[in-house]
Amino acid sequence: MQTTLDEGVKDIGLKFGSQMPNSKQYRFPKEISLLPKLLFHLRRRPLLGSIVGHEDGKSVLWNLFLNASFDLSLRMVAPCCLMHREGGTFEELPAYDLAMQSDTAVVLDHGNNIEHLPVNCWLQGAELAADEGRNAAALAACRTLAEELTELQFPAPRILAFKEGSSESRYFVSRLIPAHKDPPYKQEANFHSSKHLTTEQWTKLKSSFVHFDDPSFCEWIRNLKVVPPEKRRSCRRWDLNIDLLGVIEVDDMAGVEQRQNKSGGGKYFFCSGGKKKEVKKETGLGLSFTKDENFGEWYSEVVVNGEMIEYYDISGCYILRPWAISIWEIMQTFFDAEIKKMKVKNCYFPLFVSPGVLQKEKDHIEGFAPEVAWVTKSGESELEVPIAIRPTSETVMYPYYSKWIRGHRDLPLKLNQWCNVVRWEFSNPTPFIRSREFLWQEGHTAFATKEEADTEVLQILELYRCIYEEFLAIPVTKGRKSELETFAGGLYTTSVEAFIPNTGRGIQGATSHCLGQNFAKMFEINFENEKGEKGMVWQNSWAYSTRTIGVMVMVHGDDKGLVLPPKVAALQLIVIPVPYKDADTQGIFDACVATVATLSDAGIRAEADLRDNYSPGWKYSNWEMKGVPLRIEIGPRDLANNQVRAVRRDNGAKTDISRVFLVEQVKGMLDKIQQNLFDVAKQKRDACVEVLKTWEEFVTALGQKKLILAPWCDEEDVEKDVKARTKGDMGAAKSLCTPFEQPELPEGTKCFASGKPAKKWTYWGRSY
Repeated sequence: MQTTLDEGVKDIGLKFGSQMPNSKQYRFPKEISLLPKLLFHLRRRPLLGSIVGHEDGKSVLWNLFLNASFDLSLRMVAPCCLMHREGGTFEELPAYDLAMQSDTAVVLDHGNNIEHLPVNCWLQGAELAADEGRNAAALAACRTLAEELTELQFPAPRILAFKEGSSESRYFVSRLIPAHKDPPYKQEANFHSSKHLTTEQWTKLKSSFVHFDDPSFCEWIRNLKVVPPEKRRSCRRWDLNIDLLGVIEVDDMAGVEQRQNKSGGGKYFFCSGGKKKEVKKETGLGLSFTKDENFGEWYSEVVVNGEMIEYYDISGCYILRPWAISIWEIMQTFFDAEIKKMKVKNCYFPLFVSPGVLQKEKDHIEGFAPEVAWVTKSGESELEVPIAIRPTSETVMYPYYSKWIRGHRDLPLKLNQWCNVVRWEFSNPTPFIRSREFLWQEGHTAFATKEEADTEVLQILELYRCIYEEFLAIPVTKGRKSELETFAGGLYTTSVEAFIPNTGRGIQGATSHCLGQNFAKMFEINFENEKGEKGMVWQNSWAYSTRTIGVMVMVHGDDKGLVLPPKVAALQLIVIPVPYKDADTQGIFDACVATVATLSDAGIRAEADLRDNYSPGWKYSNWEMKGVPLRIEIGPRDLANNQVRAVRRDNGAKTDISRVFLVEQVKGMLDKIQQNLFDVAKQKRDACVEVLKTWEEFVTALGQKKLILAPWCDEEDVEKDVKARTKGDMGAAKSLCTPFEQPELPEGTKCFASGKPAKKWTYWGRSY
């Protein structure tokens, strides 16, 4: 289907476009300039509702959607094409009013002024708006409506929340709620015009639009040999005034020519192999949002632009791209080797769980019940008994532990599996952090004594600390969870806790649970000891997941993109040639290849970027976005001096390195980058820690996004009360963990929340 759609787009460019001078590329006519963008989104996901466009593009629209030779039936639900003219009407509805129709999914228009503000808003599909002041109820109602509209056959619309009474709220509510039944003239009477938006609000709205500088769109349309009709601004981050998606024919020249753009701004490079060659200008790679100003949007951008994930057409599910999986594999290799030293063996249990087994441990399943996904049909037939998809594997594995364990010689039984689990969370899915399906390892062990189980709990927790601190360069706190936060059905839970300074939220990094004998009792996992006495085993379970990757992105990423610690980076070093006019280009390329070979032989993960259709500046930005720890630049001067220039991703420091000491110094720099990332992250985390003793101080610190260490009486009712009293727009505060390393607790210290005698110091805060 994608192939035929691509061919259709290309065919439109050939039939209706104009051929560019001295080029085989075709430019779309102005009247249908947004069609490529629309079709690009159709290629990726379904769109719901009507399509609105210029009457000038009527023939093309009819050809596309009514007489299309390529199949759009799987990407569109009953498309209704409506046209308009500037200053005129079609069915008495100009573009401004058409945009407000209840079923409008897409508006095709240039939108160069405020009157055409709706343009581009709908290219991602229908959207809903909800007032954040109504809390979860309003959002839940919107999600329910979205599911009804899509009948669970397509991705649910994105949910937007705005402050009640704001210009954004009035604007979006008047246009985006699918259930809106008022005709356009009534909507206009009830809501203020978009002209009343302030400059700041208008800028904010524009920044959320989908533009032609989407890298994946640019690459797709380049390959089709068609381009949009108008010159557009280049990315401001580069100061390169180049035409987006433009093509330049470079005349025959002996080597490489450095050209200054017409405006006298930045410089860009074109390579020639001694003959006429088509060279693409680069598109901007910069992020639209900054980490400090809009953390959520920044995170969503950086995981996509950094090639960590791609969004899937089922909400809450994501494609993990090789750049992310390689990080997971490095951590997996370390952890797998360490647990095998502890005599843990790998296995694999099925994904599906029968209801009877799932219900066997009541407390456990109650903790997971809202997240369990069920298979209820096979083809067109309803299953007699629904089948659950594992949210975790205790109830999957333990019936067989009962079968395999008979006597003390069968103990300890230590199994681990690397697998996926599904937890159907409906609230705000976030890549890596909160997804409906994710990868993890889960260990399940059984022992004859509690002492053995307790020892292993801490051994595993130490391995999790190593993953975070020594591999991901993220400081964590080891501690014990409160009774309220203990794993459902378990005896006690330990965890490593990280903290995200930008959001002021803690995040549970990994957990190691002592399950006690509760599951052994439920699943009858008994054994006979050396004295012939019957007893129940003591069990543990422990797990960490791909959430680790999300925490790493949140902690280390910056406004240029990802920042990867060298120990987990798939590529620790990238070598980039920097040729100049009249330089020995081939010699520079050969030096890059030789440098990679030398470093690779020394065990450093290195590659050279020898692509000749991108400038060095574009490559710098590309690899900075992907977070490669170290960049090596080789130009004519470096070649002449038998050296290379090294540039660190973490702090931008530049160092010239003699090739004689290349391996030694590169290894040293990678070690320094790893340590510096940890030191900076720890410094930022520690700066957020607030030690306090009173409720008033607690509330103030919570509002300042602090990680709070406070004395606590260790009572569940008090913890529930803290949650209830702090519940608000940003979420309730909760206990994160009681750290193993306890500060001195002076005699007579009172609990910060209840005034009762305190028993321990505990970390508190909002969390993911």
